[in-house]
Amino acid sequence: MKTTAFALFGTLIAGISAAQASQLQEADIRSMIIGRTIYLAAPMGGEFPLNYKPSGEVDGNGKAVGLGKFIQPTDSGRWWIQANKLCQQFKVWYDGSKMCFELTENGPNSVKWVRDNGDSGIARIGN
Repeated sequence: MKTTAFALFGTLIAGISAAQASQLQEADIRSMIIGRTIYLAAPMGGEFPLNYKPSGEVDGNGKAVGLGKFIQPTDSGRWWIQANKLCQQFKVWYDGSKMCFELTENGPNSVKWVRDNGDSGIARIGN
C-alpha cells in the first residue's frame, strides 16, 4: 500500500513539474522579458546582458565578460515574437542571422532557453 501511495505521489509531482515547465506563450514573453534586461550566463564566467526594449530593439554589451577580445563587444538589432518564440537579429553578431528561442520558466526570475539550432542555457531576468 505504501509503495502504491509513493508511486502515485511521485507521478503527481512529476506531472505538476512537467506542467510548470511548459513553453512560454507570447503574452508570457511580453510580460516577463520585454522591457527588461536578460542576463545570459557566459561560458567563461560572468553574465552577458541583453536589453529587450518595448520599441522592438535589442542591444547587448559583452565588455564585462571580455567579449571584445573575440568580436565586437556591443551590438544592437531587433526582436519579435513568432509562433510563441522570442526571435532576434543583430546587425553584426552571428553574422546578422535571425534566430529564435523557445523559453520555459525556470524558477523565479529565470528562464531556460533553447535556440532553433539546439543550443540551450539559462538566463536570469533582471529589471
